Amino acid sequence: MGCPTRGTTNPNRLRRVDRWLAALPLAPDALVVDLGYGATPVTTLELARRLPTARVVGLEIDPERVAAAKPAADPPRLDFRRGGFELAGLRPDVVRAFNVLRQYTEPEALAAWETMVGRLAPGGLLVEGTCDEIGRRCSWVALTGDGPQTFTLSCLPADLDRPSDLAERLPKALIHRNVPGEPVHALLTALDACWDGAAPFAPFGPRARWVEAVAALAREWPVLGGRKRWRLGEVTVPWSSVSPAMVGRSEV
Repeated sequence: MGCPTRGTTNPNRLRRVDRWLAALPLAPDALVVDLGYGATPVTTLELARRLPTARVVGLEIDPERVAAAKPAADPPRLDFRRGGFELAGLRPDVVRAFNVLRQYTEPEALAAWETMVGRLAPGGLLVEGTCDEIGRRCSWVALTGDGPQTFTLSCLPADLDRPSDLAERLPKALIHRNVPGEPVHALLTALDACWDGAAPFAPFGPRARWVEAVAALAREWPVLGGRKRWRLGEVTVPWSSVSPAMVGRSEV
């Protein structure tokens, strides 16, 4: 189920979301699916290295891409199969789907969320998002069987003029919602204001300024995690705080 992506990818492009996944309390031998790895399996191979106790399966809807990746397989630790949103009949504990839904309409993307979440193992997690070509600007949504749970922005602070630069890499469910009156626009606006307020920390470097900006944001927004995650260029909030205004906050 689904359409082939453009297939473009780069080594280390998904390091930020992989670092977030590596911090999860995954069970030994967890099954992790990398959906839509692209023209080469480099990001799937990196995921397998970063999750050394997991079984990783790369899925692609294009059979030629699967055939090209097969020589790198090492079953059962690492494998490549043909599949789309139906997840090739697997029941994974985690699905990483990055840069897959940008080509779809918002309703189609939400339907894909529902399809993938419905095929997770009990207690499973879907991490769906997007990033730039070299992985310096990213965002993602974490979903369970109960729906979206959290929304994360992740970046290299030195790559930004302002935090709202991340708007171009919002996931499909939010990218068209970055307009006044929408919660995600309010979040980015607030983060910009906190960034401006943290200007005195600029001499200590962009990372220090980012941490102080997120700390200020946390005084007004329900920011999750602490400075250890913020220092990585992350900020995570509950999905309920950014859920589109025209969609019920308990929906999607």
